[in-house]
Amino acid sequence: MTRGPTLIFVYNADGGLFDRLSDAAHKILSPATYQCDLCRITHGWFKERSAWSAFIRALDADCQFLHRDGYRRRFPDLAVRPPVVLRLVDGRPQVCVAAEDLARCNDLDALMRLIESRCLPADPR
Repeated sequence: MTRGPTLIFVYNADGGLFDRLSDAAHKILSPATYQCDLCRITHGWFKERSAWSAFIRALDADCQFLHRDGYRRRFPDLAVRPPVVLRLVDGRPQVCVAAEDLARCNDLDALMRLIESRCLPADPR
């Protein structure tokens, strides 16, 4: 059982099968116009990067992943542009990594450092 926060990673892509296939094709054929920086950093063309999977497993947090359509259903009143990383505080989502921050991440290491510094509580020791 985790004692840490709940983090919600929201991709700027819809979650249906056709959406995922066209998303993968877009990443391959036109990477410069691909619209999800979170997916660009954490996934290869077809699957999650192993270093990202290991990072998520090691976090002291409940990590949830939503596509844009699922995010809109779960948080219809939240006007935040995906991709985004949210942290639930008293059951309410708060942005800890905004789309603009994700766009500035050049690689997976930068993203992981950003998540550790902004989304996880400081060690009280």
